[in-house]
Amino acid sequence: MQRQKLSRDSYQSYVWFRRAAEAGDAYAQFNLGLIYKKGDIVERDDGTAFHWLHKASSQGLAFAQNNLGALYYKGRGVARDDAAAAYWFGRAAAQGDPSAQQNLGQLYRKGRGVEQSDIAALGWYYKAAEQGMPSAQNLLGECYLHGRGAAVNHQFAMAWFRKAAVAGDAKAQLHLGLMYQQGMGVPASESQALCWFRQAAAQGNAVAQRELGIAYADGAGVRAEPLRAAAWLQRAAGQGDSTAQYRLAVLLASGRGGEHDETIALDWLRRAGEQAHVDAQIRLGSMYADGCGVERDQARARMWFERAAAQGAPAAQFHLGWMHANGLGVPADDAVAAGWYRQAAEQGNADAQNNLGVLYAGGRGVAQDDAMAVYWYRQAAERDHPLGQYNLGAMIDQGRGVTRDAVLAYMWMLLAAAGGDDAASKSKSAIGRTLSPAEIGKALDMFHRWQVERRGVPHR
Repeated sequence: MQRQKLSRDSYQSYVWFRRAAEAGDAYAQFNLGLIYKKGDIVERDDGTAFHWLHKASSQGLAFAQNNLGALYYKGRGVARDDAAAAYWFGRAAAQGDPSAQQNLGQLYRKGRGVEQSDIAALGWYYKAAEQGMPSAQNLLGECYLHGRGAAVNHQFAMAWFRKAAVAGDAKAQLHLGLMYQQGMGVPASESQALCWFRQAAAQGNAVAQRELGIAYADGAGVRAEPLRAAAWLQRAAGQGDSTAQYRLAVLLASGRGGEHDETIALDWLRRAGEQAHVDAQIRLGSMYADGCGVERDQARARMWFERAAAQGAPAAQFHLGWMHANGLGVPADDAVAAGWYRQAAEQGNADAQNNLGVLYAGGRGVAQDDAMAVYWYRQAAERDHPLGQYNLGAMIDQGRGVTRDAVLAYMWMLLAAAGGDDAASKSKSAIGRTLSPAEIGKALDMFHRWQVERRGVPHR
């Protein structure tokens, strides 16, 4: 009964607006345009909505001008025309309409219909923000946070985000949470970050839901609660957040997020990988390469590693090098392996640096070059890579590519052995037999000094 009355009253309003609009009343034309634009009372008709909004706009009604600009911007009821959108947004903005001011700022930010200008965008955001529009306050905060149209100013960003967040803007609440999380303009505070993440997450903000889930998974600022973590991560993952999908997959695979279900975990991992999440792609590649949780499939492993490698991931580049060096799912090809190892090595991947050194030492896939082998072994050794330290020590002990120095070789073998390399334990004993007690003492002193400087190990 109530619904029927509401429908009857609404239709009577439509009839009144129609008569008044046809008589030239600008407000009636505006309201009639909105009725056709929304399609609640009558069937939605963008063309008719445009007709009436254009009539109201031509009479100078700011609300109509802003809505007309939106139709031009989206191409609803009229061919998309950014210049026309900018014109009508500008007409409404000049009259002080905050929505139009924000919309015009967005056009300047994107360079649509107007010449791109971060300064102009900031100016229009500021006008709308000063009128208390939360979304404009958030956009103004982003300008100060990222230095768009003004110098980076975390205090100003925080102030505008707070105004918008208190008014309930989810994006501003997220920004506040991230600033507290990272200590940007304020002392880092996990509790404050979580407070704002919760508010934004409750409004459905996927990033806030993800951050809240990660906090509960890692026990960051709250007691670790895997089930609650899974619940928040699943909400974000369902909205397509790739990082949430990845973290949810890891949590479910570990059995800490509820019932252990590798099939569901793998599905989330694939979804994240399809969205170019690098860690997910590398994990998928490793799973298929090792047959861990899935049937071993080197072709699929290579496919996922190649996707991650194309994004510059050194771990994936190393894995591809390993596959080509050992003929895993592809013909063995040391030259191709060297190319992948080099890409990873130049980004600091210690495994790749060591393996590239091996290729240079043996002249496999590259011209044999002891000096280059020493160079790459040293790069790996300096990153505390036990096998790289062992290989560097062996080259120095043999005087290959470098002046022979048994004391220095012994020091590298000590480090490699301390890192768990079994061959280094035997080699250091053999080298040690050729050294005097004073030389061994010197090597031990070098060993301890290296540990203190590189690992922070207390010197005894």
